[in-house]
Amino acid sequence: MSSPLLQLGYVSRAHGLNGELGIRPFDAASETLYGVERIHLKLRDGSERTVKLDSVRDATKDFLVGIVGVNRRAQAEPLVGATVSVFREDVEPPAEGEYFLGDLMGLSAVDEQGNALGKVVEIWDSGPVPNLVIRGEGTELVVPFADEFVPTVELDKGRLVVRPPEFLE
Repeated sequence: MSSPLLQLGYVSRAHGLNGELGIRPFDAASETLYGVERIHLKLRDGSERTVKLDSVRDATKDFLVGIVGVNRRAQAEPLVGATVSVFREDVEPPAEGEYFLGDLMGLSAVDEQGNALGKVVEIWDSGPVPNLVIRGEGTELVVPFADEFVPTVELDKGRLVVRPPEFLE
């Protein structure tokens, strides 16, 4: 793993008057935010900052998070759209054969013959398994992250092998 940071999701909204943030993780079942004391934000303007968590609670589609020093909605609104990462040293590593969804972001996707399909640019949590959004030159694939569709993940090579649904018989 090259980066000390692991992408978790993004800031989806400012919530309420007291500066809480809605954070939508790639995996809606993730409880990672409950186990960390800090997160790293990369804002839309490219600036970055590490912030300490004050509180975390469940909401319908995201987690509501309080940040130390962010006490008003006006302070929270500029953070909307930021990429949220956690520090690898703050989380347990995945089990053998399992992956952090954030590690899949940016991987090159190839088909079983080795032809380039694009890069993983988004992860949607919209069903029983996450869906990888793979964009290439003029193409976009949405592929379920399941063994049937993604038989091989090679983090050390920065790629995954994809069997897009339309190629299945």
